[in-house]
Amino acid sequence: MYKIRVILDTKEDVIRTILVDDTLNLEDLHATIAKSFGFGGQEMASFYRTDDEWNQGEEIPLFNMEEVGEGVSMQTCILNESLPEENNKLIYVYDFLNMWTFYLEVIEISKEAKGDLPQIILTVGEIPSEAPEKEFVAEKLDDGFGDEGDIDDEYGHFDDFDYNEY
Repeated sequence: MYKIRVILDTKEDVIRTILVDDTLNLEDLHATIAKSFGFGGQEMASFYRTDDEWNQGEEIPLFNMEEVGEGVSMQTCILNESLPEENNKLIYVYDFLNMWTFYLEVIEISKEAKGDLPQIILTVGEIPSEAPEKEFVAEKLDDGFGDEGDIDDEYGHFDDFDYNEY
């Protein structure tokens, strides 16, 4: 049995702690999380592997997105294989139009068997009526072309060039 804390990425604390069977696949976990936050579970969603610093990694989509063969999907990922240890984490994004973003962490793994799972054991806060605004900022990468000030060369600055001469 897994005890998983799910935190909605908002200013106010919105948390659910759920108990689930360790053999649950991620598709069923997706439905459980959506339901625990009052969503219908009908929207597209993905889990993302993450490290301890919550850096987003490999996507685990709701459906197999491979053109040929068996790709990774929520249905093929079993909880005890995907999150084998306590403190393992995933990022969960529900409804790509609104980008509801959640942080999941395994807070306890036990051998205890419970019959009435999944179960919500803690509810903190109310979900806002609208998803919080997300700002995605990419790291500034070196494009290999240097700074803007480097565009002067032996021919002069491009802005000073009179293109109408030709």
